[in-house]
Amino acid sequence: MSSILLVTSSPRGAASHSTRVATDLAAKLQAALPGSTLTTRDLVANPLPHIEPDYASGIYTPAEARTPRQAEVVGVSDAAVDELFAADHIILATGFINFSISSTLKSWVDHISRSGRTFAYDENGPKGLVTGKKVYVVLASGGVYSEGPAAVMDFAVPYLKSVLAFNGMTDIEVIRVEGVGMGADAVTAALAKAESRVDEIISSVREIPLAAAAA
Repeated sequence: MSSILLVTSSPRGAASHSTRVATDLAAKLQAALPGSTLTTRDLVANPLPHIEPDYASGIYTPAEARTPRQAEVVGVSDAAVDELFAADHIILATGFINFSISSTLKSWVDHISRSGRTFAYDENGPKGLVTGKKVYVVLASGGVYSEGPAAVMDFAVPYLKSVLAFNGMTDIEVIRVEGVGMGADAVTAALAKAESRVDEIISSVREIPLAAAAA
């Protein structure tokens, strides 16, 4: 049985293109994987706290020695990490804000990037511990940043790919909903392109059991 984790972070609510496409992907993925479960974490409705002193000290303090406040804030992080490990498919949705990801998603990244839990160091250097996951990043932007002169200002995709890989997640696919600030026709085209890619992904997911059975 597969587990799907959907993490949304746009402050635009129902108007969010990234949330719309990511939610559609999650629903179709769940339908394509019989018996799968879906966990949703809405970082706008329930934002994770920014890193603060009790967290920074608490994660390096043995559980039995933590203060009540340290236990509380580390517990929030533990819950996010547990969700991550439990998921086979992870969908991250964000708007393109000031050339990067939303601050709420950045806080999520800070909470799930934990030395000794999601990555570790050995004689060969850092090693990601969150392996065997498929990650989909749904990124909505007003302009076009996948190519052309503005591509150099895209710090969102390189950052997410780097930090996720550092934690062990290297199978990452980016679904862009771009150019949505360029008028109604551009929005329609961007959504159609993203939704087409979602359908292609679902088709490939459905084919995997058939291929495995044939083998």
